[in-house]
Amino acid sequence: MQDRRTKFYLDKQNAKFLGVCSGVADYTGIDTLWTRIGFMVTALFFFPPLFLVYFIVAWLAPAKPLGLYEDKEEEKFWQGTRANPRRSVNEIRSRFRDVDRRLADVELMVTSRNTRLAQEIDALR
Repeated sequence: MQDRRTKFYLDKQNAKFLGVCSGVADYTGIDTLWTRIGFMVTALFFFPPLFLVYFIVAWLAPAKPLGLYEDKEEEKFWQGTRANPRRSVNEIRSRFRDVDRRLADVELMVTSRNTRLAQEIDALR
């Protein structure tokens, strides 16, 4: 089952017309202004049927639910995940490796026969 934060939604809260461009901006993480400019330039000069696609998407896509993200940080995370899932997985894997390495360092420190550390602990008692 697909997480509802990874789906495309019309963003009616930030919409100028039907919310398609603001939905694309929310989905990709690109600024809404640039998305709208890109859509208009593409539709006017390169691919006029894009206006028809716009209305079809507006008709078919669901509206973005209120409270989809808890905060801006979560919103940025999901935008990055949608844009490049492999990079997101690699970043999380890298973070876990770093945490694992630091835990191993702590475990080594606690379990090793570190006489200086033992002397410092005894001095604190």
